[in-house]
Amino acid sequence: MPAPAPTRILTAEGAPRGGLAALCVTQTAGWGVLYYALIAAVRPISEDTGWDPALVTGAFSTGLLVSAVAGIVVGRILDRTGPRALMIGGSLVGVLALAVVAMAPNLPVFFAAWVLAGTAQAAVLYQPAFTVISRWYGPARLRPLTILTLVAGFASTIFAPATAALSGWLGWRATFLVLAGLLGLVTVPLHARYLNRSWNRTPHKDPAAPARKRVSATRRSPEFLGLQALMVLLCLGLYTVTLNIIPLLTEKGANYATAALGLGLVGAGQVGGRLLFGSIPAGARLPVITGAGATAVLLLAALPGPTPVLIAVGVLAGAVRGCQTLLQATVVGDRWGSQDLGALQGVFAAPLTAVTAIAPAAGPLLAGWFGTYTAMAYAMAAAAGAAAVIAGVTSRRARKIHADVR
Repeated sequence: MPAPAPTRILTAEGAPRGGLAALCVTQTAGWGVLYYALIAAVRPISEDTGWDPALVTGAFSTGLLVSAVAGIVVGRILDRTGPRALMIGGSLVGVLALAVVAMAPNLPVFFAAWVLAGTAQAAVLYQPAFTVISRWYGPARLRPLTILTLVAGFASTIFAPATAALSGWLGWRATFLVLAGLLGLVTVPLHARYLNRSWNRTPHKDPAAPARKRVSATRRSPEFLGLQALMVLLCLGLYTVTLNIIPLLTEKGANYATAALGLGLVGAGQVGGRLLFGSIPAGARLPVITGAGATAVLLLAALPGPTPVLIAVGVLAGAVRGCQTLLQATVVGDRWGSQDLGALQGVFAAPLTAVTAIAPAAGPLLAGWFGTYTAMAYAMAAAAGAAAVIAGVTSRRARKIHADVR
């Protein structure tokens, strides 16, 4: 007789009027300033300082790895205290970090600044925002989560060219000071005005089961670990290939302009994926998304190029990435509810954040190991295929348990 499914508590706190719009603005600013600005500024930073571009990018990746670890602690704090003080604090830490980035006299200080920025990313970007939306809207959270990710998806469109233009006009150091000020002026007042000081008391909480024990039991459960493993494998396959799609396509005969277009269309595909996510039945999302991801990566490896079909497959891979973002935002709440959601979401997302941090460098390393970018893509297709297999087994097991309970 299978064990009964865990109780899923998904109560709503009540979203403040204007709260979703405020989060859309702060997420767009946060992603633009704390993430995309550095990507756009690698070249001017390297040319001005003489630092190797790989080391400049390495500092940024180090910050992302720190954010993965810090997100676990942030999630626990978020459950206990509510989001207002935490996310205001994260914004202020981000302002300080970017100011240190701007004034860094040498590479070690530059690295230290991005380590500090990583803690800010953990406190102000998607993971805490996903928890806030889930607490505000309860079972109705999918639509606001979709809106949030669609709007914030324009962060690169706004901030990458703006950072490049400002760097050419003011220099990169002054640009990061401007961005630091912008982050503080935009996010701190909106977080202070619209975020909860503390969460409403949850009447369903069992006082005999401390939160830490509940979280520990859940995070060690086979269901949680299996779900986390398949998401890590899917992210590894998707991000390693799509973030290295330019060398992959050029290896297949595309010129640089066509390959760059392919990368841009991957980004456009993400928007379509987020729009389509809600149309996939909830019970089918895991197998459908992982299956589509494995298929897209395999086709990127197998198809000859350059062909329009290959570019179209890149759009499909981008759409799966868009769906994956919303899957990551909803899957924990779908299974374990909003109780302890911040802590569980932080633990769940940590390895996913780490994978996205190492994916840009993993592509060239694996291509060097296997001999070609095409061989790297085949290896990543195997990783995504393993995720699809786990998803299929998980879905069949869930259907069997449901049938047995009925």
